[in-house]
Amino acid sequence: MKVVIVDDTQINVTLMEALIRKIDGCEALGFTESAAGLAWCLNNEPDLVIVDYMMPAPDGLEFIQRLRAAPGRDDVPILMVTADHEKDVRYRALETGATDFLTKPVDRIEFTSRAKNMLAIRRSHVLLRDRAALLAEEVKDATAEIHAREKETIFRLARAAEFRDPETGAHILRMAHYSRLIAGQLGWNEEQQDMLLQAAPMHDVGKLGTPDHILLKPGRLDPAEFEIMKQHATIGWEILKDSSSPVLHLAAEIAISHHEKVDGSGYPQGLGGDAIPLSGRIVAVADVFDALTSERPYKKAWELDRAYDLLREGRGQHFDADCIDAFFAVEEEVLAVRGRYQDDAGAY
Repeated sequence: MKVVIVDDTQINVTLMEALIRKIDGCEALGFTESAAGLAWCLNNEPDLVIVDYMMPAPDGLEFIQRLRAAPGRDDVPILMVTADHEKDVRYRALETGATDFLTKPVDRIEFTSRAKNMLAIRRSHVLLRDRAALLAEEVKDATAEIHAREKETIFRLARAAEFRDPETGAHILRMAHYSRLIAGQLGWNEEQQDMLLQAAPMHDVGKLGTPDHILLKPGRLDPAEFEIMKQHATIGWEILKDSSSPVLHLAAEIAISHHEKVDGSGYPQGLGGDAIPLSGRIVAVADVFDALTSERPYKKAWELDRAYDLLREGRGQHFDADCIDAFFAVEEEVLAVRGRYQDDAGAY
């Protein structure tokens, strides 16, 4: 353990260094200039500091004050050396952060006992701190493993819906990444963006409950068939809504809201404006853009300019105006995602 001794008198430093070296497992570092000793303590982590009060600036009180103010130095034991009559100095030192005192002239037995006591306290604190750090790391690793399994489950459920849908796996990758880009432009933080990236692929999971003759119909649906198709939004909500997972909770919100329109003409609830969750408004833009620009068995892919025109025309009616503006603000990144995830893409 590293013991720092700061005293402007060399003979005092030499004496205390010799006493410290007699304590097993200790290394003594002596300084006759308080500024140099303070600099070492600020750049390294001492286990015990023994500092004299009467020194050229910084004196012992200022030394303690500046050391205690440094990050990670609030629990380092500090022994201040003072004269027996300097009680007012001791009171101020206690308020500043001194742990204990030694009285001049220093008694060897008292010095050794107090130093050992302070080092024992320090050793216990370090062990507890390291144990706490180890436990925190173990919890972090366990949590990461749970999140990884959750992410895999979510993706597999999204893939299950995909196998019943003529849309490709690359579609759910593209629209999820488009959604993340839009959210980032709208000010969502990294954690929120990542959660949206995981949740967005679940937007159409409710199609698991859509009959094949409707889901796989190559032509336009008639009104009755379309009413059945629209039920997938509510079915997705029912599948996901009761989960304790924040990601699945967000996915449920997206499932039921991404077909709503800001003018209130969407489904299944006919919500409008800000009554539609922002996640649903974001995914609506991403989902429609990718659906328009992707080839399907029943249609050719639209040219980009044609798809852009439709998005602009729907601004403030079908689509949230801020989401549309955010989409076009990240157009280059959107096109990069579009090029990265082709229809034969794998997992993200």
